[in-house]
Amino acid sequence: MTDRRFNDEEVAAIFQRATEAQQDPGRRLPSGESGEGLTLAELQEIGRQVGIAPELVVHAAASRVQAGSPTSRKFLGLPIGVGRTIELDRHLSQEEWERLVVDLRETFDARGTTKQEGSFRQWTNGNLQVLVEPTANGHRIRLSTVKADARAWMRGGLVTLGGAAVTAIAALVGATSHPYLAIEIAVIGAGQFAIGAILLPGWARLRRKQMEEISGRLTLALPQSTPPDAV
Repeated sequence: MTDRRFNDEEVAAIFQRATEAQQDPGRRLPSGESGEGLTLAELQEIGRQVGIAPELVVHAAASRVQAGSPTSRKFLGLPIGVGRTIELDRHLSQEEWERLVVDLRETFDARGTTKQEGSFRQWTNGNLQVLVEPTANGHRIRLSTVKADARAWMRGGLVTLGGAAVTAIAALVGATSHPYLAIEIAVIGAGQFAIGAILLPGWARLRRKQMEEISGRLTLALPQSTPPDAV
């Protein structure tokens, strides 16, 4: 973890957690001047300067790393898919996996199905899936989902708009006797696209929030380990 750099948002979250653990009032702390973030050693040094114990910074940073990083897939600039990747520095036991599955079912209100192949595990419910895969230091958990129906509406709208363009060209060259047909088709296509686009922002916010909550509960439930070279 000592080689990892934390951005400004992560630095603020780490020191907030560390100061809460020490029951000390929050302070506004400096960030990396280079814009590349701060290493764990640099965070510990800042902590010493403001009276925060180095081990509290380590645990807060470990918690921040384990909480995972969000991922996103976009279609024409809109969030068509969201996800979260959680890196664990230990292996997820079978009992912990079963508790995670219970949490997934309760959070997403979906039973889903589980599958295991060797050290690989997965829980899926339609386009929503959670994969657990081994890494050199432990396990990686990937949560991801795609709003397939919204994508279908948007793609259908684009196809319909394309048809409207073809109809408009045909009207211009006199190949059709319905000059207003292109407008009608364009309105239909725009409506299809709008239906899909309107669904996405709220859906993406909800899924991100759910994944963040699952990640947080998982992090709190797992024993924290301190990297031997971090202090």
